[in-house]
Amino acid sequence: MPGKFELYKDKSDKYRFRLKAGNGEIIGTSQGYSSKNAALNGIKSVGTNAPEEGQYAFKQGENGKTYFSLKAKNQQVILTSQGYSSENAAKSGMKSVMKNAPEAQVVEP
Repeated sequence: MPGKFELYKDKSDKYRFRLKAGNGEIIGTSQGYSSKNAALNGIKSVGTNAPEEGQYAFKQGENGKTYFSLKAKNQQVILTSQGYSSENAAKSGMKSVMKNAPEAQVVEP
């Protein structure tokens, strides 16, 4: 089953999206966008930038978990991962984004 982007409105009336792998696991979420069009542009940017390993950055959270973010060419963060137990697990998550994002369909739950 292929991955998908879920586009939704959050409690503060902002548009957000999350990328889910084929197994339904959330592998990344976006920032809040003021319009649906802006969020759709963010999804397009994720699909474009996801295959490029150099667009990812990793960091250790205060909780000891490892996170990664995907950046657009302008260095703006366009997708942030969930927390992973190790850097190797985070790299597996990154590879899932690289695989799933370019072909993922957009759905609105």
